[in-house]
Amino acid sequence: MNNCIKNAEEVRIQLPETNLATENGTMSGPLVGDHQQKPRIHRKNEMLFVGLRFLCLTTSVVSMSLMVSAKQDSTISIFGFSIPVHSKWSFSDSFEYLVGVSAAVAVHSMLQLVIGGSRLVRKSSIICSRSEAWVVFAGDQIFAFAMMSAGSAASGVTNLNRTGIHHSSLPNFCNSLRSFCDRVAVSIAFTFFSCFLLATSVLLDVMWLSQY
Repeated sequence: MNNCIKNAEEVRIQLPETNLATENGTMSGPLVGDHQQKPRIHRKNEMLFVGLRFLCLTTSVVSMSLMVSAKQDSTISIFGFSIPVHSKWSFSDSFEYLVGVSAAVAVHSMLQLVIGGSRLVRKSSIICSRSEAWVVFAGDQIFAFAMMSAGSAASGVTNLNRTGIHHSSLPNFCNSLRSFCDRVAVSIAFTFFSCFLLATSVLLDVMWLSQY
């Protein structure tokens, strides 16, 4: 019996000490440190997510509002004759396309802003699952390409209005419709800025996907 106790004492293994508690009672160690640092990284991403949604909502609404309000009455001179002209955004299919895409992006951004903002206030994860992250990622990509195509189409029409048609008698319409052309140009600029914000959101969506 004494030999068994002696042998047991000889093979007894002393485990290394793990500093799981500090002087103030908090846990420490490499695993605990990583776990405490990860939520701070998530919180920054979540705040950036909400901020991008707010900016994209603002720029898309501004782009749509400027285009819808773009209209002007003036006169142009062709072969010495003064001809009255009336310009309005709805006369161009490209401008109508830009308004429609901007409205869709505004709804998409508002929906994501409401969902993300409410979850951020409740201190829960903005993206709850991998499937939701894929849906947001796909939506941001689709709307980013749509905004790019809408801005490009509207830019072609605006450039034609500014330069006129070469080798023809059609004048530069923007000389007489300065206010209309300037308002359209600013609307297109906000459209491309919305596209940039959506592209940035896509990169952030990739970060979310990598965490699942």
